[in-house]
Amino acid sequence: MNHELNACTPAASGRTLPPGQTQVDFSAIKQRQQATWASGDYAIVGTTLQIVGEHLAEAVDLCAGEQVLDVAAGNGNATLAAARRFAHVTSTDYVPDLLERGAERARANRLDVRFQTADAEDLPFADGAFDVALSTFGVMFAPDQARAARELTRVVRSGGRIGLASWTPEGFIGDLFRLIGSYVPPSAGLQSPMRWGTEPRIVELFGPDATDIRSERRHFNFRYQSPAHWIEVFRNFYGPTYKVYAALDPDRQASLTQDIGALLERLNVGGTHSLVVPSEYLEVVITRK
Repeated sequence: MNHELNACTPAASGRTLPPGQTQVDFSAIKQRQQATWASGDYAIVGTTLQIVGEHLAEAVDLCAGEQVLDVAAGNGNATLAAARRFAHVTSTDYVPDLLERGAERARANRLDVRFQTADAEDLPFADGAFDVALSTFGVMFAPDQARAARELTRVVRSGGRIGLASWTPEGFIGDLFRLIGSYVPPSAGLQSPMRWGTEPRIVELFGPDATDIRSERRHFNFRYQSPAHWIEVFRNFYGPTYKVYAALDPDRQASLTQDIGALLERLNVGGTHSLVVPSEYLEVVITRK
């Protein structure tokens, strides 16, 4: 279902925290996050999400010849989707190894893409330099959410579009992160990245600079051989689960495996011989004032 959101709601400003919370050391958190996403090999998981980038490119009505920025691009799902539509694409991430995985994919597809290391909270581009900015499950993990939103808005021209795909708190990945957090709590004072998957937060972050905000809740299906296969892949290659397992002793690792397995079994719609777990995400298109 499409939702047209109120573009007049005041946005969160600066680095203000809710009452009772202390100032967050975003720099230290970012360093830890960067190490997390550089661990394992996210590209193994990332390539399975390609369809999300394709949907997002269509949602923003991407046109050939447009200047497109992919922010926190990972190994380049939105990047490749935009390049296949003959856009001029700049793909950015703060983990250089992930950009190299994206460059490998672009070369294999014979796509001309510019890759540049960049922080989502401090983009090295001029105001209004791009027609479209995209991010699939990337910018949502920036620790300073308001600053990341301002940077996305700043680099897009008036009348341009911002396209986002973010996991929702109610979906499978939201459940997974709450489960992980019960074993290794997140940094104190840090807002959940799943807030990017809620309509009110999107309005809060982007409303004052938007003429239109539209959202649609979609589902991505994680398709694996079994719960054990999913756990094996994510334990070895997905940074957040890779790091949490590394932080636990063997008994706690076994307990986490049991809990994740139970979650996967509960959500599995693939029958007894396969694993298909739908995971809800919010697809958003923002038109810049």
